[in-house]
Amino acid sequence: MDLSNLKPAEGSVKNRKRIGRGTGSGRGGTSTRGHKGAKSRSGYKSKKGFEGGQMPLQRRVPKFGFKNINRVEYKGVNLDTIQGLVEEKKITNFTPAIFVEHGLANKNDLIKILGRGVLSTKVTVSANAYTATAKKAIEDNGGEAVIL
Repeated sequence: MDLSNLKPAEGSVKNRKRIGRGTGSGRGGTSTRGHKGAKSRSGYKSKKGFEGGQMPLQRRVPKFGFKNINRVEYKGVNLDTIQGLVEEKKITNFTPAIFVEHGLANKNDLIKILGRGVLSTKVTVSANAYTATAKKAIEDNGGEAVIL
């Protein structure tokens, strides 16, 4: 192998038709843009969703429902997850920082403890909210459910 027989890898070079390179190329003149109108000019840009004056899809489709701007979003953490951390990492005092450290929440998330699973150890949990079953399960084991 030498410099005289080098060629690009198979499929890496595509044969594109070169546009606007004179009349002899077959794609000169209007350069495939047609005659006149906004689309033939440089710098043309249409609005997103524009359908040539037809009522756009996002305006044709009926709208319903609403988003409550006062809704409070919580990141849920279940009791079985807490029990798993107790067994693996020997943690008994759970704070939002612990949940963030183990990837169960982000630092600005509000945390709600949910009641799925069984808790068999005494733990202290600090969170923003609890379900009734989760709070009962924590306190039945002699633990403490602290609301932040």
